This record gives sequence, C-alpha cells and structure tokens, in this order.
Amino acid sequence: MDRTTIKTAAAAPAAGPYAQAIRAGDLVFASGQLPIDLGTGGFPEGVEAQTRASLANLSAVLEAGGASLASVVKTTVFLKDMNDFAAMNAVYAEHFPGAAPARSTIEVARLPKDALVEIEAVAIATGPAAS
Repeated sequence: MDRTTIKTAAAAPAAGPYAQAIRAGDLVFASGQLPIDLGTGGFPEGVEAQTRASLANLSAVLEAGGASLASVVKTTVFLKDMNDFAAMNAVYAEHFPGAAPARSTIEVARLPKDALVEIEAVAIATGPAAS
C-alpha cells in the first residue's frame, strides 16, 4: 500500500517523533492537532478559541494530504474538562455544517503543553498530496 508522510508549515509542527499526518491510499490519518497559533507559537485563550485553532491546524494538515474538513469521516476530540463540551461543540459544529463525521469526545487528565483541546481525524483524500 502507498504510504506518504504529510508535513506542512501551514500548521503547527509535530511536537515529537510523529508525523502531522500519514496518507495511506485514499485515507489521511491526521495526528492530534493542538491549538498552536502559528503567529505567536502559543495558545489562544479559552476553549472556543483553542477549538478554532486546533481545527485550523487540522484543516491545513488535511489539505496538505489531499483531503479537507469536508472529507473527514471520523474525529476524536480530547478535552481537558468535559464542562467545556458545549462551548467546544458549538465551534466544532461551525466547521462541520453538513453531514458531520463520526466523533468520539474524551476528557483527559492533561494534554501536551496544558492545552484545553486537541483534535485528530481520519479523512478521505479527494486530491493529490501537496509536494
């Protein structure tokens, strides 16, 4: 099977020995995207802004792999506090307005760099990966 490592400067870099995404055939497996603001290198304040930033990074990684948010079939959302679910969910819904993908949302004890949210996805590639 064809396997390609996806890397883009349009999203936060991997914070360890892992790929931003892997494209295997027509599937793109995006690693969890933290809410890193590329301009500042830090996190925006609040779960809503962090959800937007995570989804922006996720979108950039998917596009580099030949996919998009519209072609996502499964996401996993990691939340530091399940009390933030409604706020995260409202922002998430803005980015998946049509037929939403399957999703799991999990409360975790701690996320890298003390983020409030991290989002990973699996998508169907609809175009070629960026070179």
